Amino acid sequence: MAVIPSACLLFILLNLLLGVNIARSEPFLGVNYGQLADNLPSPSDTVKLLQSTSIQKIRLYGPNIPLIKALANTGIEIVVGAANGEIPALASDPNAARAWITTNVVPYYPASDIILIMVGNEISTDDNLRKQLLPAMQNMQNALNSVALDAKIRISTVHSMAVLGMSEPPSKGSFRAGLVDAMKGFLGFNNATGSPFAINPYPYFAYKSDNRPETLAFCLFQPNAGRYDPYTKIRYMNMFDAQVDAVRSALNSLGYNNVDIVVAETGWPYKGDDKEVGPSYDNAKAYNGGLIFHLRSKAGSPLMQGKSVDTYLFALYDENLKPGASSERAFGLFKPDGTATYDVGLLKSSQGQGSNGEWCVPKAGVTDVQLQANLDYACGKGGIDCGPIQPGGACFEPNTLLSHATYAMNLLYQTNGKHAWDCDFSKTATLSSKNPSYNGCT
Repeated sequence: MAVIPSACLLFILLNLLLGVNIARSEPFLGVNYGQLADNLPSPSDTVKLLQSTSIQKIRLYGPNIPLIKALANTGIEIVVGAANGEIPALASDPNAARAWITTNVVPYYPASDIILIMVGNEISTDDNLRKQLLPAMQNMQNALNSVALDAKIRISTVHSMAVLGMSEPPSKGSFRAGLVDAMKGFLGFNNATGSPFAINPYPYFAYKSDNRPETLAFCLFQPNAGRYDPYTKIRYMNMFDAQVDAVRSALNSLGYNNVDIVVAETGWPYKGDDKEVGPSYDNAKAYNGGLIFHLRSKAGSPLMQGKSVDTYLFALYDENLKPGASSERAFGLFKPDGTATYDVGLLKSSQGQGSNGEWCVPKAGVTDVQLQANLDYACGKGGIDCGPIQPGGACFEPNTLLSHATYAMNLLYQTNGKHAWDCDFSKTATLSSKNPSYNGCT
């Protein structure tokens, strides 16, 4: 008889609620707006696009005044960046910090709901700028104080995952030895001001350097055996949680358990150069779709249960002028004309909708091992109600692994909004127009 995990009960109600009105309450979901492009829509068109989605936050890498003005009175929260090149002046001259705040913030707040200012982006491993970063943040904080906005707007900076010296297993997450003192300074500032510690976890980049067999499925929120942390007895089922919890452990190891974490960037490219490993439409849809579903479940990570960290997807649009590999220009969730590059359920008009008359079923020839893995995933981490395939349930007979797995795989697909990536199961499932229902089993 197929083994049905009992872990699914925790998520049943949450997943049912997702289909009612996903867009009502997603304060944790944001997006990055990059400007290295010559084909970006007008600020007003961008705002209209955002309002058609469940995205409630936007991160700007610099003070884009036309967009900040266009976002006024929309309720969309704004994170504004101060560029890396501005750090020396902001650090050395308090007047430069005051001028930055009075020019880029004061005239537009509170109509434009600026909630956070990020001083610099991923410069913690740059010895020169890193030494100037904390003084720059302190001067910006004092500038906010001077205009009585310190209780409304926070100051922080964005770190790359390179600040960690160890990230696996997650419970042993720690900062690089040469950065510990600097990180204590940043975290002390975060703690004193109530601002978050911002990090850029990218399972995509982890996958490129990790050739273990199940790494891709682990990164893409797909069925996999998981990775066991022997110190906490936790089995991690996706790379995103593992990376975020490694950061949580690093903060806790320095005594900053109360400092919140914000994911300032994460995403997956939908295309790349011939020799690049990982970029594809299927992978991008699986990662971003899986991540959004995971955040909406509000399950949190194993070390931060019951709360989704604020997460800014990278990115709203492609940046066609960005240098580097082709993948660098292929992270956009939307095209300049406002259509979705691929559907991950962000548009309010598409949420809860999907193809009619299609069912998710195993492909022919799938092994029992894979069927069991799919069954375990759907009934456990997938969060569906597998009661009907337990003894006495309407779909228990025939008591075969194939029948039970088919029920569970299809229910996961139907419940999550009928998106193609929810009928992937590591390439072992397909959509069928033939209804597999029978007798009293729907």
